[in-house]
Amino acid sequence: MKKSILIIDDEARIQSSLKEILEDEGFEVFVASDGYEGLKIADEDLPDLVLLDIWMPGIDGIEVLSKLRENLPQIQVIMISGHGTVETAVKATRLGAYDFIEKPLSLEKVILTVNNALSYQKLEEENRLLQQMIDQGYQITGNSKRIRELREQAKTIAPADAWVVIYGENGTGKELLARAIHRQSRRADKPFIEVNCSAIPPDLMENELFGYEKGAFAGAVTKKRGKLDLANEGTLLLDKIGDLPLQIQGKLLSILQEHKFERAGGNRSIDIDVRVIATSTQDLKEKVKGGNFREDLYYLINVVPLHVPPLKERKEDILLLVEEFLKRYSLKNSIKPKTISPEALEKLKKYDWPGNVRELKNLIERLVILSEGSEITASDIPPSIAGHLSTKGKKFLDSESFQSARNDFERQFIVRKLLENNKDIDRTAEAIGIAKKKLNRKLKDLKIEITKLT
Repeated sequence: MKKSILIIDDEARIQSSLKEILEDEGFEVFVASDGYEGLKIADEDLPDLVLLDIWMPGIDGIEVLSKLRENLPQIQVIMISGHGTVETAVKATRLGAYDFIEKPLSLEKVILTVNNALSYQKLEEENRLLQQMIDQGYQITGNSKRIRELREQAKTIAPADAWVVIYGENGTGKELLARAIHRQSRRADKPFIEVNCSAIPPDLMENELFGYEKGAFAGAVTKKRGKLDLANEGTLLLDKIGDLPLQIQGKLLSILQEHKFERAGGNRSIDIDVRVIATSTQDLKEKVKGGNFREDLYYLINVVPLHVPPLKERKEDILLLVEEFLKRYSLKNSIKPKTISPEALEKLKKYDWPGNVRELKNLIERLVILSEGSEITASDIPPSIAGHLSTKGKKFLDSESFQSARNDFERQFIVRKLLENNKDIDRTAEAIGIAKKKLNRKLKDLKIEITKLT
C-alpha cells in the first residue's frame, strides 16, 4: 500500500514541485494551503507524513505541529521554512518534529529526509507492537473473578513502590505477577533481578546476593557485583523467600533497612535503592512461629500480601489459557495454528492440575508438537490427565477394599505433592511431614516413577 504525504504550504509553486517529485517516487500526495485546511485533511485522511511550512497566514506551522502531535502523534512531521532560525528549529524539534529543512529546497534532500522519517516511523511502530507483546506476556491470563481482582490489585499497588509478598502454589504465575507489577511501576525502565532462594546453596547465597571484591577469598580473581547491586534503582525478586537461610535473613534485613551494603572483602559502603517483591509457596507467618523465618524481616517485606489462586480454583480460565498456549507454541515451533475440540477441553477441565498453569503450559506445548492434524482431540489427552478424576470424584472412593482405597489415595496424594514441588523428593518429604527414606520406600511400593510424572 502506498505511503501518503500531506504538504501544508501557502506557496503554490512549492506545493506543485513537491507534489510532482513525491508522486514520481510512488507516494500518494495531499496538499493544503493553510494550517486549518491541513489539520482537516490530516484528521480525515491520516497521512503517514506531513511536510509543514512554518510561516503561513492564519495559523503558523508551530501551532499546527503542536495540534498534530497532540491529536495524531503517529504522524511524522518534517518542518520546512525560508526564514529558519536555530531557535525555531529547536522549538519544532522539542514539539516532536522529525527534522527541519530550509528553503530553497533541495529535492534530493527532501526525498532522503522523507524516506528516513518513514523508516523511523516503521521502527517506532515495530517497537510499539513489540512492547504490546511484552506487556501481554507479563499478564496473568484469565477472566475469572479472582484473576480480575488480582490484576486490579497489582495495577493499584505498582506505582506506590510498596514492598510485596506474592503467595501461591508452584506454577501459579507468581513471578509473572511480580514482573507485571514491575512493568507498571516507576521503575519499569530499570533492572528486574531475580534470586531463587531455594536453588542457591546456603554457603554461596551471600556472595550471590551481595557480591565480593577481588581477593576477598581464594578464587576471587575478579570483582563480582551481587544481585542486590545489579537491582539498584529497580526491582529485586526474592523467589521462594521462605527458603532463604536464617543467617542471610539477618544481613539482608539490615541492608534493606539502611539502604546500603558492603561487598565481601570491601570496606566501601554502597548505597542502594531497590523495591523488594518476594514470592512464597509457604505461609511465612507459620515459618515465623516455627523459628525458621525472622519476624522483623517478615513485617518489613510483607507490606502488601497478594495471593495467586491455584488453577483448580479458576477452571473457567482454562479455555483462555489453552488458546494462548496454542498460539504461542504453534508460532514457536513453526506449526500451523491448532485448535482444541470441546471434548478434549472438557477433559482438561476435569483435571485438578497439581502443577497449575505450568503443568498446563507444558502439556499444550507437547500436544502442539506431537498431535496429528489441525485439532487436538480427546484421544490426544494423556491417560495420566484424561483418566484422573478431580477432587469431586476421587478414584479411591470406588475401591472394593480398605487397603486398595488406601493405596489409591496415597498414590494420588504423593503424585500431587511431587508435582507441586517440581518432583523434588527432599522438599516433598518435608512438605508432607515424613522422612525422605520413608517417601522413597512409598514410591517403590506404589510403583510411582518420578521420571514419568507429567
